[in-house]
Amino acid sequence: MLAQEIIRTKRDGRALDAAQIEAFVKGLTDGSWSEGQVAALGMAVFLRGMGRDEAVLLTRAMMHSGRVMQWPGMPGPVLDKHSSGGVGDKVSLMLAPLVAACGGYVPMIAGRGLGHTGGTVDKLESIPGYTTTPDPAAFDRIVRTLGCAVIGQTADLAPADKRFYATRDVTATVESVPLITASILSKKLAAGLQGLAMDVKCGNGAFAATPAFARELAESIVAVATGAGLRTRALITDMNQILGTEVGNALEVLETIRYLRGEAREPRLHEVTLALAAEMLVIGNLAPDLSAARTQLQAALDSGAAAEKFAQMVVALGGPADLLDAPAKHLPAAPVVVPVPAPRSGVLTGMATRDLGLLIVEMGGGRRVAGARIDMRVGFSAVRPVGSACQAGEPIAFVHAADKPQAERAVASYLAATQWGDEPPPSTPLVLAEVG
Repeated sequence: MLAQEIIRTKRDGRALDAAQIEAFVKGLTDGSWSEGQVAALGMAVFLRGMGRDEAVLLTRAMMHSGRVMQWPGMPGPVLDKHSSGGVGDKVSLMLAPLVAACGGYVPMIAGRGLGHTGGTVDKLESIPGYTTTPDPAAFDRIVRTLGCAVIGQTADLAPADKRFYATRDVTATVESVPLITASILSKKLAAGLQGLAMDVKCGNGAFAATPAFARELAESIVAVATGAGLRTRALITDMNQILGTEVGNALEVLETIRYLRGEAREPRLHEVTLALAAEMLVIGNLAPDLSAARTQLQAALDSGAAAEKFAQMVVALGGPADLLDAPAKHLPAAPVVVPVPAPRSGVLTGMATRDLGLLIVEMGGGRRVAGARIDMRVGFSAVRPVGSACQAGEPIAFVHAADKPQAERAVASYLAATQWGDEPPPSTPLVLAEVG
């Protein structure tokens, strides 16, 4: 079956059948489709769309392009969470050990940065020694003994998606509901899950910029997952500002450590973490309702059980044993740190969150081309949230840069991405809707 004829079918707006989708996925896996052909079909789908049946076929084909995990004899439910991507979204890093501390088993197959959003795998790779590609036996053992392991896609797990994902990242074909759905669920289904909580970000820092797009994506994921036998709930959450106070790979690991240790828990970050983790506990029958689940989760945080799970996971995957006690000793730090001064006295009324995510990429904290190396040190810290009242010159964030010229450019770009006024903007609920 000729690749160009499959591309032509979708280019002309017709639905792909099972044989065409299987041929595409085979071409992704064995390399018989060139990068140009993969990009062309991605763009055709982006422009022409895909029906629900096509999305299911693509999801299943990519799921079966490699190994499909099984978890026989697991003493608790196998659960996971996924986010559609945001700026400063490090929820997966704290949520996996938190759910594990409450009796769940979380074999989290995470992704790298995509477009303007950061990637969980990239963040973890800022930890010296941490391997995001353990062999299958080690991954199985760690999940069974500790309750959680957060890794990247191995070569044998949904390999078709891994290649397609990298191509989409650099060809402006990210914001496609069927492609996002198939990418997320092919990995999750291949991980052998029994339940999934989905975080669909919505706002100016999300792929889903509008509530309508976010709901379309949430409903697509829930429908396709449910059709494949995976119990799934989706939350649509606000992404009109940076989540948490730190952005950038090593900085977000540092914020995770402070969160788990109880040293600092930014309210919005804490709320979305608890909301998603509570859904997972209820889906897995580890709690009778969301209220009881939240009580369990808070207890796991307050007792230090979640922090201990994170520490054990880091060691099991090759990281330093004293990371939680001495993060500055291990995490890479930028040589230049400068404040971003408030341009006037008043209230921070908004931020162009996507622009700030792209700024991280421009600083080297994300990829311009597939496979590019990342500067783990760069980013922003002590980010002031929307609604903050500031005096002129007061820091609204700190830029962590590779050198002074980069820092100066980043300060100017950061300020250009902020809006100011004299009155606080209307408050927005963090969880905008629930689906499933």
